Amino acid sequence: VMMANVWVFELFRYVGAAYLLWLAIKSLRAACYGRPVTTKAEGGRRSFLRGLTIHLTNPKAILAWGAIYAIALPSGASGADIWALFGTLIVASAFVFLGYAVLFSAPRIAQAYARAARVFDAGFGLLFGAASIRVLTARIVPG
Repeated sequence: VMMANVWVFELFRYVGAAYLLWLAIKSLRAACYGRPVTTKAEGGRRSFLRGLTIHLTNPKAILAWGAIYAIALPSGASGADIWALFGTLIVASAFVFLGYAVLFSAPRIAQAYARAARVFDAGFGLLFGAASIRVLTARIVPG
């Protein structure tokens, strides 16, 4: 199916590479110029809604969840199987994000992360840039 519609795959490839390049530029600019980092506490509801909005609109998260469904569910999976996987993923995600919240609520860890933010930004900028180039230079070889 994909080989019959190579143009769709190519479109996704260019859009993905552009997105990765945008992330690289954004990260490298933050590494060079810094960004305001605060360690003050925000309200729980506001933090939750902000994080939920970011996560639900993040194309990487959407694609990752889609990939998990494609890998974990056999073809012809029942509705119960789909909902069971969904529930498992929700619980696992909740534990991961709860772990982040507990970890970064410690002032010393939050301050250490804030001090290292420019190093992280530079590293991610380089990784995103390399990934963008890799996506752009990859070629489809018909089988």
